[in-house]
Amino acid sequence: MRYDNCTIGAFSARPNRFIAQVEIEGRTETVHVKNTGRCKELLLPGREVALVKSSNPARKTQYDLVAVNKPNIGWINIDSQAPNQVVKEWLTGQEYDLIKPEHKYGQSRIDFYLERGNEKILLEVKGCTLEIGGVGYFPDAPTERGVKHLRELTAAVANGYTAVIAFVIQMNGIREVYPNVQTHPEFGTALQEAEAAGVKIWRLPCRVTADTLTII
Repeated sequence: MRYDNCTIGAFSARPNRFIAQVEIEGRTETVHVKNTGRCKELLLPGREVALVKSSNPARKTQYDLVAVNKPNIGWINIDSQAPNQVVKEWLTGQEYDLIKPEHKYGQSRIDFYLERGNEKILLEVKGCTLEIGGVGYFPDAPTERGVKHLRELTAAVANGYTAVIAFVIQMNGIREVYPNVQTHPEFGTALQEAEAAGVKIWRLPCRVTADTLTII
């Protein structure tokens, strides 16, 4: 996937989880942050950030902050909508008979329902932006929704589905993702139980630039 109208700026501050202040060509702009996670290790003063200008002149914030340039790693895409978009693009080349986004199952809305022959597949997508020591971790903040999805996938296996959780690694050079049990132990337990029940875990490495995200 590719962003249009991409601009580079320097991060200054994040007054709340929805907005940030960024320096662009000598002026300070208040921009929308497309990730409500903490991103504390990424959004540091002076960090180079990638911004996408909105085509809607009536918007209060004219830019969306979508990526951060982290030393020794490079660009990390933090757009929380990007993983689903890039997975949808990737799935179209994987020879599935049916690709249906936003599928209602149980008490959840699973990101994708897929069919290949007689196989029925439920696929939940998570974006990984937290890197520690060359390894990816998820989540960077507690996610009860993520635990709920894992429980649904675990139950789906017993009902004859192929169930998958896919971690889209939104940074270059990282291929492993582990549960961040220090931040959310329950997610780690739920992931372990899901895998033991037959839920498949995909770790999808990506190539990332300021304005692109590609599964490789």
